[in-house]
Amino acid sequence: MPAVVSKLLEKGERAINANRSVISGAIIATALFTYAYKVGYPIIDGYMHKANKENVSLNNNLVTNNIIHQNGDVKKKKKKKAPPPASIKHRFRTGIPNLNLQFILQFIKLVRIMIPSLFCTETALLGGHTTFLFLRTFLSIYVANLEGAIVKYIVRKEPRNFVKQLGKWFAVAIPATFINSMIRYLESRIALSFRTRLVDHSYRLYFNNQSYYRVTVLDGRLDNCAQRLTDDIETVADHQALLRHPPHGHSAGQPGEVAQRQPHHRPPIITGVVMFSALLLRLVSPKFGQLVAQEAEKKGYLRHVHGRIVSNAEEIAFYGGHKVEQSHLRRAYRILAEHLEHMFGVKLWFVMLEQFLMKYVWSGTGMIVVSLPILLAASGKPRPKPTGKRKLPILSVFPAPSSGDVALALPSTVESNRVDLVDDNVSERTHYFTTAKNLLITGSNAVERLMSSYKDIVELAGHTARVANMFTVLEEASQGIYHKTLVAKKENSGGDQPLAKGKIISSANEIILKDVPIVTPNCDIVCPSLSLHLKPGQHLLITGPNGCGKSSLFRILSGLWPIYGGELHAPKNSMFYIPQRPYMVIGNLRDQVIYPDTYADMINKQITEDDLRKIMQMVHLEHIVERDTFHEVKDWTDILSGGEKQRMAIARLFYHKPKYALLDECTSAVSIDVESHIYQTAIDMGITLLTITHRPTLWKFHTHILQFDGTGYWEFSMLNHSSRLDLKKEKEELLEQEHSTERTNRLNELNQLLGEDDM
Repeated sequence: MPAVVSKLLEKGERAINANRSVISGAIIATALFTYAYKVGYPIIDGYMHKANKENVSLNNNLVTNNIIHQNGDVKKKKKKKAPPPASIKHRFRTGIPNLNLQFILQFIKLVRIMIPSLFCTETALLGGHTTFLFLRTFLSIYVANLEGAIVKYIVRKEPRNFVKQLGKWFAVAIPATFINSMIRYLESRIALSFRTRLVDHSYRLYFNNQSYYRVTVLDGRLDNCAQRLTDDIETVADHQALLRHPPHGHSAGQPGEVAQRQPHHRPPIITGVVMFSALLLRLVSPKFGQLVAQEAEKKGYLRHVHGRIVSNAEEIAFYGGHKVEQSHLRRAYRILAEHLEHMFGVKLWFVMLEQFLMKYVWSGTGMIVVSLPILLAASGKPRPKPTGKRKLPILSVFPAPSSGDVALALPSTVESNRVDLVDDNVSERTHYFTTAKNLLITGSNAVERLMSSYKDIVELAGHTARVANMFTVLEEASQGIYHKTLVAKKENSGGDQPLAKGKIISSANEIILKDVPIVTPNCDIVCPSLSLHLKPGQHLLITGPNGCGKSSLFRILSGLWPIYGGELHAPKNSMFYIPQRPYMVIGNLRDQVIYPDTYADMINKQITEDDLRKIMQMVHLEHIVERDTFHEVKDWTDILSGGEKQRMAIARLFYHKPKYALLDECTSAVSIDVESHIYQTAIDMGITLLTITHRPTLWKFHTHILQFDGTGYWEFSMLNHSSRLDLKKEKEELLEQEHSTERTNRLNELNQLLGEDDM
């Protein structure tokens, strides 16, 4: 790469006829100018447009200070007092994901989930990982010293010792590569084990007491719960596994021979530079935790928009709404892209400063620290020069010659010893320099890893906050504690979430409601108080205009919605709800019939496939069994028609045979003759029916009627289907007549008696 750059500089020098130093200076000046523009422009732009922003903010405050009520009066909104600085500071510390007390508590909570006890698989994996890290530390020390010895013998020109040390180096490579591979393997295993623990815990909370429904409908704190259950948990597990890669895995102590040559000023210099770098990076570090949490939120919203299109593809295609959906999808992606662009811009200058400190400042400091012992030793103990005046002291260290011949040979011997002494000093210094350099490189990598860990921890804080918040919300939702942002707050309610003070009491066979209000998740009171007593065999017809609380009553009876008052007496696990749009499960045809039972549950109930075939005949679906058999796995949502899916849901009802069946327009796509046969079969099985329907042909199968008027009032009475059919017939005749005042008044009376909307 340097050769390529040199050639490019030579070509540029010849092309523009300029000196190479001028070209290099221009490149460096351009880079510095670009960096200054990138950092300084947002600051200057914000200062120049500060007045405009203040004017816009002032206009917005003037607009929002007035609230227009329904009577046309304009009422001054009370201006809230600004919170004291201490409150702002406290909210800043706890509201933004960062390395603070809140993150520590959340982290400890997750660690207790991931490592449930001292004697578990995770503890063994962590112990093995730590052991291999220490082994790599000692190998790093040994390899650094070995490389220094190899260089020393190269300088000394000793091939035999060089080959010997090189053989040791290759021998060490086998356990070193195994240790490095084991460290990576254990990191992956730890991350997978942590993720498995978190997923198991989240699934238990998600399906406990129907929390999957409650956090979606009754609670508004979890946006895009699927994003938190998948990507956020995976990220938290991976980050925490990587944080288990401590700095001592890369660091190395000093061997005894090298440590003896260390001057006392080395530790203060290194410590001072590292502390200065850490302090500087800590002061200028952006809010990575907040940025990462916002990135996860925006990715979750993009996935949510994609999921809506997939779930409602048929309806969108029927309406031709692809342009609208495409605009929603593009807007969601644009929001994510703008946030990522902002993150990249924030990281640009921080990464530049981080690389400057860790790569260049630390490297320069390391070269100074490594060279000081050599330079100081060279200046303090000069080597003897080969002059005539210095021969005598050198000769004096040797024994006196015994003969003239030996005396004549002494000068050459002294010169040879002097050269050997100089070569030894050079080789020893080379050995020291190479060893110290390798150790400093591994040590600097360890400290760099430690510095970078802060950024990783802050990013981990963002994902940890989302996962810990999800666990908290799921736990509270399973206990009936909800916090939902209301669409429209009542004037005197103050916007507070009401408490579910109602009681649910298990009964033998009867359904009893005593002063139970029907309240939607948005806290709209549909019916202030409802009381009725229903016994087995009393089939109830529920009527009323749209939005009067018919389906809401079914959700309360099923336990999906909380009871904010009164008492509900109902048999436990004795109700089976069938909606207008049945749910088709993943599996074969048998799974569609026995849902939510499994095949093992079916065997335990001693039900055979012949029994299932009889049930399919009851709902006129035997042709599907003959065509696909019970063992064929298909996408039944797309294969079955609307009427077939509704009859499949009735087959489930006949399979389970509950005491009560909650039927919410569940046969609207079924023919009248088949529908009548289904209702009569259910009554013959001893199933008590609670039905919401607009078909007069089903009135004869019910004995009682609960009629809502849409204003909060209701009436529970015996059902005389003959007289009701007469009223229905009279209404149809009036609809064919011309408009008149008498006709309109009579239609209003009939709608009130029948509990229907205006037609």
